[in-house]
Amino acid sequence: MKSIFPYAPLLAIASVALAKTESVTLDIVNAQIAPDGFVRSGVTANGIYPGPLISANKGDRLVVKVNNKLTDHTMRRSVAMDFDGVFVDTASIYDEGTDFVTACPLGPNMSYTYELPLGTQTGTFWYHSQLGVQYVDGLRGPMVIYDPQDPYRHLYDVDDSSTIVQLGDWWQNTSTSLLAGYEATGVVPISDSGTVNGVGRYQGGPEVPWPVLNVVHGKRYRFRVINQSARNIFTISFDKHDFTIIEADGELVKPFTTDELLILAGQRYSIVLNANQKIANYWFNAPFVGGVPARNLHQNATLTRAILRYAGAPKRDPMAPMTLGPLNGTGGTVEHLLAPLVPEAPGESAVNLTFQLSVVAGQAVWQMNNISYLPPETPTLVKILDGANTTADFNATENTFILPANSVIQVDFPPSEDDESHPFHLHGNNFWVIKSNSSDVVNTVNPIKRDTVAVGAAGTTIRFRTDQPMPAFFHCHIFWHKQAGLASVMASGLDDIRAEVHPDAEWENLCAAYNVLPEDEQ
Repeated sequence: MKSIFPYAPLLAIASVALAKTESVTLDIVNAQIAPDGFVRSGVTANGIYPGPLISANKGDRLVVKVNNKLTDHTMRRSVAMDFDGVFVDTASIYDEGTDFVTACPLGPNMSYTYELPLGTQTGTFWYHSQLGVQYVDGLRGPMVIYDPQDPYRHLYDVDDSSTIVQLGDWWQNTSTSLLAGYEATGVVPISDSGTVNGVGRYQGGPEVPWPVLNVVHGKRYRFRVINQSARNIFTISFDKHDFTIIEADGELVKPFTTDELLILAGQRYSIVLNANQKIANYWFNAPFVGGVPARNLHQNATLTRAILRYAGAPKRDPMAPMTLGPLNGTGGTVEHLLAPLVPEAPGESAVNLTFQLSVVAGQAVWQMNNISYLPPETPTLVKILDGANTTADFNATENTFILPANSVIQVDFPPSEDDESHPFHLHGNNFWVIKSNSSDVVNTVNPIKRDTVAVGAAGTTIRFRTDQPMPAFFHCHIFWHKQAGLASVMASGLDDIRAEVHPDAEWENLCAAYNVLPEDEQ
């Protein structure tokens, strides 16, 4: 059994033919944590924020045992784990982890083992609680699937745990109290701070030591950048350094060099930085936007940063001022400029869906085509296994679409009137970005694939294939909006699901155990 270590090994060189089972354990516990210097109780994996790195190689089978040891009644005590961006074969979709879609949550003092065959996937992923807005309390961490035969291996020298950059938004109050305020006012909570690898500062707070990204002059580093926020959009840059994008959400892209990069909640990028500047300390800038700062005077966008420290440089802050990034930078919006390493034609769509997003004024209610998603008491997968075949077999508030198997589905998001870029995420699959919210260009020739995309003022079009039979949750990754109903389920291959999915007793016990829990343990 392989444990989760604080430092992962360098990129593995073993052949995929040596694929093995990687077994890890996550103890979900309440712990006193202080990412920005303010101490509070949190919900954590193994007692730390962010949680420990989970890593494996291409083709491995990942086995994750989750032990729910939560005891703090001021926060949710059940949990539902999601491994964001990881595909799951049909036979294993009951381990996909989406509460009330593929399973019931895991109650306190219970354990559950997720088994994830990783197949041919590689890249940068993450895990988090999918239940309510629980990951706001800290339950989020990195996950990397390394490729021993990475076609871009010649572009970088270092790719290990030290080159993982986790961006997060942090609240000093618990998610349950924040959610109560949101439901009463319709105003999404404004974070107190932003964090880089679990460390941040807030206006007027203590000067918590900056996190450090260590480099050696002359070496090239593959930084895997993950936006683990529940709302905030970060724009990253390094003082006096450009970098090259090579991956977006687990999909390789043609190398694209820029000086800034905008990253929405749930998105991940791999970037290569050449440590070729003078030996010194440089700022890594990660300012964010996420609501009106005046609603939380703790918020100061310039305080989300780290130090890029060259070996041999003094252990002190950079001499340069703290800025929001390059004075004449690109602004970071580059998605529409990216191209896939291996172009793939999306194909013509067999089904066209249009989703209009709207919010009920003054309420914490978001809608897709006038429907606000509500999790059902009986999970979607259970209903399918019990014979559900049509949309009429699901509650209207489940917003479930029955799609043909082995087909191309197009989803159009018309331009939105609200001022947010909603990061829409599809579980268990990825999609072609036919039209990015960052451009008016429609690309059906060589669009990139990813699993989280901005939906906003300019409009967005995506296409995906339903080759993998499953009920796939499709939702906004601003988790406050997801909780307020901005979600749906894309279900396909229902007969195949019934033929191939045979859940074990451990899974079947989840709902029976959860349904008898008192409210304060759910």
